[in-house]
Amino acid sequence: MRVDFVDSQQAEHGVQPVLQALEGTPAQIAPSTYYAAKTRPTSARWRRDAELTAMIKQIHAENYGVYGARKIWHELLRRGVRVARCTVERLMRAAGLRGLLRDKSPRTTRPAAETGRPRDLVKRDFTAMGPNQLWSPT
Repeated sequence: MRVDFVDSQQAEHGVQPVLQALEGTPAQIAPSTYYAAKTRPTSARWRRDAELTAMIKQIHAENYGVYGARKIWHELLRRGVRVARCTVERLMRAAGLRGLLRDKSPRTTRPAAETGRPRDLVKRDFTAMGPNQLWSPT
């Protein structure tokens, strides 16, 4: 992420001034680290994630954006792609893909607004000394 930031500012300021400006901040990056990251080949996981993300986007689009991680995972397994469900979830989250959420059952009645209630004549004290001494209107 830091390398991407330096790349975005490189055209305007150059690499060295950006790296010097980042010194002493939490985003500090050494020049050797920056250049090593630029020349390092992509990892196997990154390449596989890129392939899987393309397949996930295709399956998601083929199914009108309705399929979630579980159904896409099953579809990948049917196509012979061995992948963990949590990987599909992670890649969908990173790509900004979501399935259609199931709604709760429809709500047929709506509660009425607050209506007038009888006053609390006993001040929330419901203890009676004997029979027929404490009555409240209902």
